[in-house]
Amino acid sequence: MSEKKDLEGIRVAAILGPTAVGKSRIAVEVALHLNAEIISVDSMQVYRGMDIGTAKPGPELRDAVPHHMIDVADPLEDYSVARFQQEARRAVEEVASRGKVPLLVGGTGLYFEAVVYDLRFPPGGEEDGLRRELERWAAEDLEGLRRRLKEVDPDFAAREDFSNPRRVIRAMEVYLRTGVPISRFQSRRGAQASFYPYCGVVLDAPRQALYRAIDRRVEEMFASGLVEEVRALASVGLSRTARQALGYKEVLSHLDSGKPLGETISEIKRRSRRYAKRQLTWFRRLPGLRWIRLEEEELYRRSPEAWKRVLECLREDLGGGG
Repeated sequence: MSEKKDLEGIRVAAILGPTAVGKSRIAVEVALHLNAEIISVDSMQVYRGMDIGTAKPGPELRDAVPHHMIDVADPLEDYSVARFQQEARRAVEEVASRGKVPLLVGGTGLYFEAVVYDLRFPPGGEEDGLRRELERWAAEDLEGLRRRLKEVDPDFAAREDFSNPRRVIRAMEVYLRTGVPISRFQSRRGAQASFYPYCGVVLDAPRQALYRAIDRRVEEMFASGLVEEVRALASVGLSRTARQALGYKEVLSHLDSGKPLGETISEIKRRSRRYAKRQLTWFRRLPGLRWIRLEEEELYRRSPEAWKRVLECLREDLGGGG
């Protein structure tokens, strides 16, 4: 990775938005006309073999335009945002060195921010047994762990994440490794200088139309073999991070517990709709993004009008380049 002083002249573009809004399809059309290569900012498309449930771009799209940061990790790995930051920035520089526009595409807001802002992340889980010890503590006395964490990091304890045992374990791990509360790392976000200047669009749609598109996508995933994909992955093994992926977590529960498949499908639809709302909320707080509203029919078919609107915005904000 180059130092920031060596990055002068690199500017990135972005196409962001919630699940099922059609980012991948529109991004390829835009990239073809913008002289761009696509860098995925999706936290789960990094995993090889997790194809159906992550709505990974298919061979036709990936053959049309080079894609980066897809299939870069084994599902047994706990892939971190810090590692993504390093590898995605390397991809940005490689794309720019070829005279192409690095086009960030995806729906994981933190991964996008990790690339374009000067974010610093707390250290990850070294294999020294600390996390396993904290997991045992949480299993035996979660409230005791929470009380101790509240003493050392009251700001974190006041947040919604404090109700999530996995995040409580992570917060205590960061404190014990660094002596710095995780809330102090997190509070630095939002006031960071940009690492790369960027411009971008957020694709949106009428809420009920988006929900119908989400429901349709979930049904298509199951028709395409999501259960079989998850079963095959589970037989080899999935990391803690990979097991949390939306769709995979619920299907794993179905396979383990025998919960009816219909209930599992309905649960994934509900959680996907809630996830889409969180994605849109995240993108609304980021500066420098333009919003493009798609009509319902544009969610289901290739629409020249849609990608041309996106292309026009990006060309204008890039200064006519491409």
